[in-house]
Amino acid sequence: MQTLQSIIDGFFQFKAYVMLPLIVLVIGLIVRMKLKKALMASLQLAAGFAGIFIAFDFFVANINPAVQALVQVRGLDLPVLDVGWPPLAAITWASPVAHISIPLIIVINIVMLSTNLTKTIYIDIWNYWHFALLGALVLSVSQSLLLGLLATALIAIYTIKMADWTGPLVKREMGMEGITLSPLSAVGLLPYAQGLDWLYDHIPGLRKLDYNPSKKQHEPSVFSEPMVIGVLVGIALGLAAAYPLKEMLELSIHIAAVMFILPKCGNLIGEGMGEISSKLRDTIHEKFPKKTGLYIALDSGVVMHNQSILTTGIILMPIAILIALILPGNKTLPLGDLPALIAQVAVIVLVSRGNVLRSVLTGIPLVIGYLLIATNLAPMITALSNKVGAATPDGVLITAMTDGGNPIRYWGLTLFQGNLVAIAIIPIMILLLVLSHSRYKREIGVIAN
Repeated sequence: MQTLQSIIDGFFQFKAYVMLPLIVLVIGLIVRMKLKKALMASLQLAAGFAGIFIAFDFFVANINPAVQALVQVRGLDLPVLDVGWPPLAAITWASPVAHISIPLIIVINIVMLSTNLTKTIYIDIWNYWHFALLGALVLSVSQSLLLGLLATALIAIYTIKMADWTGPLVKREMGMEGITLSPLSAVGLLPYAQGLDWLYDHIPGLRKLDYNPSKKQHEPSVFSEPMVIGVLVGIALGLAAAYPLKEMLELSIHIAAVMFILPKCGNLIGEGMGEISSKLRDTIHEKFPKKTGLYIALDSGVVMHNQSILTTGIILMPIAILIALILPGNKTLPLGDLPALIAQVAVIVLVSRGNVLRSVLTGIPLVIGYLLIATNLAPMITALSNKVGAATPDGVLITAMTDGGNPIRYWGLTLFQGNLVAIAIIPIMILLLVLSHSRYKREIGVIAN
C-alpha cells in the first residue's frame, strides 16, 4: 500500500500542464503518429495549459488585494478564506480512496465503452481527483472505504455520461469534432443548465433576449470584446475597494490582459489536441469498426478561447463578490477560486448557445450555491487539510468556492449521509436527466442531418 501511495504521490507531483501532455504524447505514439507531429502537438497542449495557469495566477495576484481592500473598507466579516483547489487535491491524494481510484475509473471507462454505455474516452487523468474527492469526503464521515469507493465510482459514471451529452454542444458551438469536456465541475452542471435553459425558452420576452459576443457580427459592439468587459470589471472593483486612480486603472488593464491571453492559450490546446484526437478515433475505428462517434474528454481549457465563456466568467466574478457580501449565512470570501468561474460556466454557455444574458442568469443561483456549500464544508475541509499536513493558522477556516462548493459533489455526500432533503431531490434530478437526454438526442439528430 505504501508503494502504491508513493507511485501516486510521484505521479501527481507534476502539474497538469506537464502530466497531461506526457500522457497525450504516449497516446500519439501508440496510435502511430510521427514522432515530430506527436511531440509538437503535446508541446502545444503543454504551452496552452501552462499559459492558462500563468494567467490565472497573475489574475489572482492582482485581484486578491482588491477584494481584501473591499472587505476592509466596508468593514465586513467573512472569516472563511477561499484558497482555491490545492488543499482539496491534497486531501484527495492523501486518502486511501486515491490508491484505487485511478485503476477503478479506467476500468469503469473501459467497461462503459465496451458495453456501449458511453462514447467518451476519458483520458484526463488529472481530473480524476474530482471523483476521488467525493470518496475521500464520504470515507471521512462514514469510516467505510467501501462506501468511499462506491461514491467515487458513481460520480465517475455520472460525469462520463454528462461528457457524452456535452459532446454535441462542443461540436455545435465550437466546431470541434469528437471533443467533449471532462471536469465534473463543468459537465456535472449539464442537467441544471438544460433545465434553466428550457425554462427561459418558455418565458415571453426573456426567450428573445440575446447577447452573444462569440457571434460573428457585421458591426460588432465594443462590448462584444472581452477585453472591454475586463476593463469595466476592473473599474467596478477598484471603485468598490476605494482604489486610487492609478491602482484602479492598472487593475483594469491587468484583467483585460488576462481576457486577451486566455483565448490564445485555448487555441493552442485546441490545435494540439485536434490531430491526436482525430488519429486516436481513426485507430479505434480501424480496430473496432462499430465504435463510431467517439469523444475525447478534455479539460475545459480546450474551449477557453470562446468569447461568450470568457465574458460570462468575468461578469460573474464581481457578482460573486457582491453576493458574498450580502448573502445571509455566507462566511466565505471569494479569492483563490474566482478565476475558476470561467471554466465552471463553460457547459452553461454551450447550452445557452453563447447567450451571455442567459448564462449569467443561470450562473447567479449557482454562485449562491457555491458560497453556501463552501461555507458549510469549511470546517471539514480545514480539519482534513490539517490532518494531511496542509496546516492552516489557528482559528482560520479554509475552503474553495467552486470546487469546495460543487453542488453535485455535495449532493452525493449528503445522499451517503442519508439526508432527507438530498433524497427528496432525486425525482427532480431524474426529470432534469430525462430533459438533458432528450436534448442530446435532438442535437445528435441535427448533426446527423
